[in-house]
Amino acid sequence: MLILSILAFFAAIFLLAAITVAVAWMGFVKQTGEAEVAAQDDPDFEGPAGESGLFRNEQLSSFSFWDNLLARFDFIEILKTRMAQAELDWSVGRVTALMLFCGTAAGLLLLRIVPVWGALAGAIAVAFLPYGYILRAREKRFRAFRESFPDVLDSMARALRAGYPLPAAVDMVAAEAPEPIRTELMKASAEANLGMGWTRALENLARRVPVLEVNVFISAVVLHARTGGKLGEVLGGVAENMREAISLQGEVRALAAHGKLTGAILTALPLIIAGMMTVFSPGYMLTLYTHPWGKTLIAAAIGCLVLAQLVIRKIVDIKI
Repeated sequence: MLILSILAFFAAIFLLAAITVAVAWMGFVKQTGEAEVAAQDDPDFEGPAGESGLFRNEQLSSFSFWDNLLARFDFIEILKTRMAQAELDWSVGRVTALMLFCGTAAGLLLLRIVPVWGALAGAIAVAFLPYGYILRAREKRFRAFRESFPDVLDSMARALRAGYPLPAAVDMVAAEAPEPIRTELMKASAEANLGMGWTRALENLARRVPVLEVNVFISAVVLHARTGGKLGEVLGGVAENMREAISLQGEVRALAAHGKLTGAILTALPLIIAGMMTVFSPGYMLTLYTHPWGKTLIAAAIGCLVLAQLVIRKIVDIKI
């Protein structure tokens, strides 16, 4: 058993070193590639076979082996979509390498205090922290979009009442709208002006920003294009309803904040008490570490704390 533990330790150290070297190499290759792209953006530069800097780079990673490996998995497209919706200029290869690095490092640290199954579960949970950060940035961006969108619709409605057509109203509002609405409306306007058509451009907008407010706005525009009517008054009414819904969501979040704070305190309290007892009475806590069932109990306690935190957050997360 001791020999197997030593072999597992050295194998994990080798894997961690390999991941570190791979991340460093990908960073070097990415810097070299950015220098080449900057050279291609030069008007006097002519690439092979007449290539230009207008083509999109669909490469998942600067490291060819990692790029070929990632291309075999379907979840990579979901990861790319989430990063684009969060407006993070990261490569998929760098994110996946970071997830692997975090998981390996966490597994090595947890092996010292919990059994193998607990270290494996903790490593998987820590490995998904970069993805959780992407989801959090995505949700934060969508929330900023929802909070500012009613004011943008009011401005668009006033422009339509003044006699502006929809494309001109969108361009005028996009020039003064806050981020991230400014970027998304300018993308939609550019797609429509390049021949894609407003229906397709609005569909792409709904795909980039999958929130209810955008879908309602697109439905109003499409319905107006089919049946006619006063689009300015429709958008004004939609903006007012959105503003009331956002106000209600704010009240619900304020009421749920107490439950989230309670859950955070109840989750952190056992860890704080265990840390204090380790400092002030190490002999008392040493029994837990040396007992054959000690590591299993520690892993089970950590798992219960994480599960309780997830359950509490799910309960107080009220959807409207």
